[in-house]
Amino acid sequence: MKRQRRTFSTEFKLEAACLVLDQEYSFPEACRSLGLGETALRRWVQQLRLERGGGTPGSKALTAEQKHIQELESRVHRLEREKAILKKATALLMSDEMNRTY
Repeated sequence: MKRQRRTFSTEFKLEAACLVLDQEYSFPEACRSLGLGETALRRWVQQLRLERGGGTPGSKALTAEQKHIQELESRVHRLEREKAILKKATALLMSDEMNRTY
């Protein structure tokens, strides 16, 4: 039978990574106490280090500041796409208007 993939909340990931970074648990100790695989925990610790260093992660952010940054970046990208659409529409309308005047 196929094993079902477990999912964890961002709060759980943050707490697990904090065990290693802040409370100085070793990876094996933290994995045993939380019932996790070491690969997942190492990935979360690496991501938290990146976020604390000011980097923006490629996946879901763990810290509140990085979540806010990701939301703002998403909003900027959406607004840039909307701006490009409006530019094209304006150019199309202007060319149509120019064709009518002649």
